[in-house]
Amino acid sequence: MEIVIADKSHSIYAEIICNTIAESANVRGTGIAKRTPEYIITKMKNGNAVIALEDKKFAGFCYIESWGHGKFVANSGLIVHPEFRKKGLAKKIKATVFEHSRTKFPTAKVFSITTGLPVMKLNSDLGYKPVTFSELTDDQSFWKGCQTCKNYDVLQRTKQQMCLCTGMLFDPSTKENNNKVKIKEKVFQRLKRIKESVYLKKEKK
Repeated sequence: MEIVIADKSHSIYAEIICNTIAESANVRGTGIAKRTPEYIITKMKNGNAVIALEDKKFAGFCYIESWGHGKFVANSGLIVHPEFRKKGLAKKIKATVFEHSRTKFPTAKVFSITTGLPVMKLNSDLGYKPVTFSELTDDQSFWKGCQTCKNYDVLQRTKQQMCLCTGMLFDPSTKENNNKVKIKEKVFQRLKRIKESVYLKKEKK
């Protein structure tokens, strides 16, 4: 199993990705914003998606959306094919797309709206906190994407203040998350030095 940054060569999987997302929402009986193969392909071509494959077989997917001129980023469309579920793949995909988001948009707030408890747990493990919708992007392009969800009338009636989804936010500027990033960077640099030291010793031999 490999999880990679998707590119245009992965366009052949766009249709099965959309179908898998729609079928999953139908089974759960939850609302979801519809995605088209063309939209998914655009994400792939722009390097804003990750895909999981076992050999050449589609296993999972997630993509990045940027809102408010890069101030906010959302990791959307997380899906695992039924054949690969209950194996921890969703967690690996979520972590990969999250790190990719942090690399491409290091100062952006990363947010999510979801009705799924498993996704909430994954978000929480990454440092997201539950927030009100007022703390999320006010970019109307994002909220228009909810129009195809069967619960859109709830969002309208509450004047975009709440819905059946839970809003979650990772803010890199908070002290807690800043410390996590710094610790990870220190660990990375330490491992890098160890590898370089081992390599130099081998070279001397």
